[in-house]
Amino acid sequence: MESYNQFANVYDLFMEDTPYENWFSYIEASLNKYNLSPKSVCELGCGTGQMTSLFAKKGLEVIGIDLSAEMLMMAQDHAFEDELEILYLLQDMASFELGEPVDFICSCCDSMNYLLEEEELLQSFLRVKRFLKPSGLFIFDMNTPYKYKEVLGNQIFADQTEEAAYIWTNYYDEEEEINEYEVSFFIQDEDGKYDRSIENHYQRAYSMEQVKALLEKAGLEVLEVNDNYSNKPLVELSERATFIVRNNG
Repeated sequence: MESYNQFANVYDLFMEDTPYENWFSYIEASLNKYNLSPKSVCELGCGTGQMTSLFAKKGLEVIGIDLSAEMLMMAQDHAFEDELEILYLLQDMASFELGEPVDFICSCCDSMNYLLEEEELLQSFLRVKRFLKPSGLFIFDMNTPYKYKEVLGNQIFADQTEEAAYIWTNYYDEEEEINEYEVSFFIQDEDGKYDRSIENHYQRAYSMEQVKALLEKAGLEVLEVNDNYSNKPLVELSERATFIVRNNG
């Protein structure tokens, strides 16, 4: 999967409204709820390191995994600027390797939807099972089928700043349950001209029943499935599902 190449350079610019702090607060509250005080954490699909930085600032040993070298370079830059020690690994979420198990694993901002086959998602869950300590928690989110069908659908979105702009054309294949984002973006160079690039991203819509079944098959216990990092239960119109899962050893 080749994603977030040139777009990595402006990702944070266009994602500045993403509620990372709210997600982090929810995760902290969930860890407290289940009496887990982790010393080590791994984030799958860490992107530019916004969430990993928040964990590192709390004094945790942090590992970030992503398949985009460009995104990891941005993450390393952020860590250097904030004087944070974070280990970033260029790995696939479906086959990642850690030197030793960690206390807690998370995945935010619908990263798991990038695993396009059930077998890939299962393999990722099996890796979580392997590298998560007994009684450790796995908290992750996924876009719901409702969001792909009714919110994104076959829509066009656009945004711009002084330095860059993008046009995002969305296609959702209901039969294949595959969502394609074609992103055309324009980045201003040193001469004030705008360079155009196009990237294609693909995500899979999974039913909540599919996800639960795969988690259970991997030997993980589903504790909660909530609506978008809240304590509210998932409903028909939920756009993002948040899973809290435990490794019972």
